[in-house]
Amino acid sequence: MLFVGDDWAEAHHDIEIENEEGRVLARRRLPEGLAGITMLHELIAEHLDPTAEPDQVQLGIETERGPWVQALLAAGYVVYAINPLQVARYRQRHSPSGAKSDAADAHLLAEIVRLDRAHSSPDRRGQ
Repeated sequence: MLFVGDDWAEAHHDIEIENEEGRVLARRRLPEGLAGITMLHELIAEHLDPTAEPDQVQLGIETERGPWVQALLAAGYVVYAINPLQVARYRQRHSPSGAKSDAADAHLLAEIVRLDRAHSSPDRRGQ
């Protein structure tokens, strides 16, 4: 199973992929749009067991709508729309300064999904 944090901005997505033990497998900044989502699928394919089903990719992102999220759902990934306030509170727990960075938030989103997904409901629109 892979856990992916996706911190999105208007022009890019900061991505972190972790394994079940929390080891960071990849970090990237990807462009918004078709090129970026294609790169994300390729990056996930590099780290996902070739026999695994797409639902073995658990992804946290701070939105539940838009073409990027639709592409994630269409791929069969399990997508958790995480409230930005939850991410901010998680950030405060793990960083004394509470300073925000896109890469750090991608890490936090991956960790929230890896450690606390039992307390969240995935988006099932694509299934």
